[in-house]
Amino acid sequence: MEKEPSSSSDVSASHVGRVRNRRRANEVTTDGNKANGPTLLVSDRNKYKSMLIRTYSTVWMIGGFAFLVYMGHLYIWAMVVVIQIFMATELFNLLRKSSEEKQLPGFRLLNWHFFFTAMLFTYGRFLSRELVNTVSSDHLLYKLVSGLIKYQMFICYFLYISGFVWFILTLKKKTYKYQFKQYAWTHMILLTVFAQSSFTVANIFEGMFWFLLPASLIVINDIAAYLFGFFLGRTPLIKLSPKKTWEGFIGASVTTIISAFLLANVMGRFQWFTCPRKDLSTGWLQCDPGPMFKPEHYYLGDWAPNWFPWKEVFLMPVQWHALALGLFASIIAPFGGFFASGFKRAFKIKDFGDSIPGHGGITDRMDCQMVMAVFAYIYHQSFISPHNFSVDAILDQILRNLTYEEQRNLYEQLGEMLGNLCKADKLAACL
Repeated sequence: MEKEPSSSSDVSASHVGRVRNRRRANEVTTDGNKANGPTLLVSDRNKYKSMLIRTYSTVWMIGGFAFLVYMGHLYIWAMVVVIQIFMATELFNLLRKSSEEKQLPGFRLLNWHFFFTAMLFTYGRFLSRELVNTVSSDHLLYKLVSGLIKYQMFICYFLYISGFVWFILTLKKKTYKYQFKQYAWTHMILLTVFAQSSFTVANIFEGMFWFLLPASLIVINDIAAYLFGFFLGRTPLIKLSPKKTWEGFIGASVTTIISAFLLANVMGRFQWFTCPRKDLSTGWLQCDPGPMFKPEHYYLGDWAPNWFPWKEVFLMPVQWHALALGLFASIIAPFGGFFASGFKRAFKIKDFGDSIPGHGGITDRMDCQMVMAVFAYIYHQSFISPHNFSVDAILDQILRNLTYEEQRNLYEQLGEMLGNLCKADKLAACL
């Protein structure tokens, strides 16, 4: 064959170049959009369908949550346990390989052994006082529970070591890497998911207010960010989550902080929310709300403009603390969602599950809640809970460390001491 002239080959090459560089209609539109700025999220029709599904699921979740709040602390604790089990299931399945599992029958049970050991240890520490108070009327059951609580740490350690030995004995050739990866993955789940979410239960029994307000602020922030971003979103916020926008972030922050200040005033009026639960019963609560929930008078005077109808207001001290919770829920807690987004990108998945239509899995809804629960607990212990020794704290140590006979001996000695004081000083309280 004869070689074609170079001029024709140049023309052909240039023609191919023009064909390859030719833009399609949709590409031209995209460039035009880039020139005019990002399009509003409302321009995507699919967003409306997604919004309806998401709204429907949200209404059902809020309704079910409100029902559990009405039922009481014990039911909310049960809800948290169910959520933890669902989250663990979703995360355990994330690295599961069926080909490897077939060679390791029963290996999956080891994950749940560590999970329920962690549950026994965590809730045994958080709820020991409530458990003892529940069975105090039954002498035999009281002695049994007191003994279990006294040796709870040893029992949990023995269970953990048995799981460790179980893991070593199940190691098989050609699956070492997979098994050690599962071992590390299980411990990471217990540390980052179970341990953090367990602080929620501690908040519940400190007073439902300290659980309900932080959880509500996360829900409000999530809904507000979605709505502001849906209708006004133009500027991307972070690459890890392309649908998040600055407009949604700022709008949600303002909404959450205002909501925190107002909701604290509303929730602080109900003893069902403010009273701590000292046992595992479900009856109604009555207590002294304490100075944190008692309204204080503020005279605005010249600070208020002439058109403002109120010259004096009554605010609870807890409302100022609620502002701190609102700031954290709107600025820091969303980074739990960003962490989850980066995590999903690393594993190339859209959602952790599909149990909630329009939302994904349980883990997708709880990422920010876990971060918020830890902060609410630490904030309460640091700035709200009294730091001096209280009657409840002393009783907790007595119940945890003394046997039934030692407690009875202590009770008799205290009775003798009070009797001597009454005889010597003639105290009015003894009369």
